[in-house]
Amino acid sequence: TWAAIVLVGLTGQLAWTVENMYLNVFLYNTVTASPTALAGMVAASAIAATIATLLLGTASDRWGRRRELIAIGYVLWGAATAAFGLIGLDAVQAVVGPASAVAVTTLAIVALDCVMSFLGAGANDAAFTAWVTDVTQPSNRGRVDGVLAIMPLLAMLLVFGALDPLTQAGRWGLFFGIIGAVTALVGLLALVLVRDAAPGPRPGDAATPARPTAVEPFLRTMVALLRPSAIRQRPGLYTALAAWSLLGIATQVFLPYLIIYVQRFLHIDAYAAVLGAVLLTASVVSVIGGRFIDRIGKVRALPPALLIFALGLTMMFVVRDLLPVIGAGIVMMSGLMLATTAASAIVRDHTPPSQAGALQGPRMILVVLIPMVVGPFLGAAVIVGANETYSDLGQLKQVPTPWIFLVAAAVALLALIPARAMRRLPAPELHDGAVPGSQPGVAGADAPTRDGAA
Repeated sequence: TWAAIVLVGLTGQLAWTVENMYLNVFLYNTVTASPTALAGMVAASAIAATIATLLLGTASDRWGRRRELIAIGYVLWGAATAAFGLIGLDAVQAVVGPASAVAVTTLAIVALDCVMSFLGAGANDAAFTAWVTDVTQPSNRGRVDGVLAIMPLLAMLLVFGALDPLTQAGRWGLFFGIIGAVTALVGLLALVLVRDAAPGPRPGDAATPARPTAVEPFLRTMVALLRPSAIRQRPGLYTALAAWSLLGIATQVFLPYLIIYVQRFLHIDAYAAVLGAVLLTASVVSVIGGRFIDRIGKVRALPPALLIFALGLTMMFVVRDLLPVIGAGIVMMSGLMLATTAASAIVRDHTPPSQAGALQGPRMILVVLIPMVVGPFLGAAVIVGANETYSDLGQLKQVPTPWIFLVAAAVALLALIPARAMRRLPAPELHDGAVPGSQPGVAGADAPTRDGAA
């Protein structure tokens, strides 16, 4: 189980690193530098990912077999990622002419991004995330989510360290091909590593059926957790999702523009080394912090983590030189990882056991769709308003400015409102719902416990 969590989780984040960060750089460097185009691509892919998660998350609950969805989805996800290497401005210009080449190339990249995001979200955000909920329990979710939280950082580190020279040399086709091949290969390995574990209903949760029946309308099941009655019934779940949503918005204000900011505003050419130092340190903090969060309680840990994140963002607004940037980045990313770990574990604890897949739809809307629509456009508005530019081969390009970090810090502080409100809400009715040893679990799992709202 640990092998599947680490390998499938890390590989998924390798592909998401391409989607979340390098596609922006690819579009910026090879097609257009418009911040609005970058934000539009992020928003479109988030919508596609949300639709996939709503559909396939519910389907995985009904089918009860998440393994095949993970495996097939990863193979197709890898193929779609590799296909970006076939799109280029020169090739499009030869077909449609120079007048509309930029617009057509941009639309082609956005369309393929939506396809890739649909496949990736169905395999990773819907099936894999629900499977992790199935095979964990409250006493070890901080530990597991602490490990999962560092996967994006390790993925960025691997991509920056091993493959970034390809992007610097303009060898985008090989770059996308390698990531796509690795993703598809791990999809095949998932057939061996992933073992389905159908959860039973938790005691005290009689309103939740063991599994949706075959005759129950699919769409009704898909939107059941989006109804106002479901939100009122589970205030802890949706309050945690609200805090996580604001955390996501804060992250998306600066993250799509981070590499461009370090390169073009700070003029730090060795940005891979900067990010490497930041990501390694934040990864260690996240793994250690996951165990600490299990010990002190997830609800208690979330507000301090948000404050650390906001502090790091404020420091990023101030610093300019290499070493101070590394220090501020460590504080910022460590706070982000700790806050994400706590929020994710709280949401897992409140998840209805037989609806782990269906819940990924609401989670995707609040944690991915809204942040990836609101955050990048908010960041783009800040960049356009600052109007910082540079000339590249006679073309004037806008550059991200430090104000994106200060705006992100303000949004992160807003997340303290629902984070603190969780302390006054009832603890989840949390039991593993199965006899110990009756289903695959995470190595070293303890007996189920309630995570009290301290």
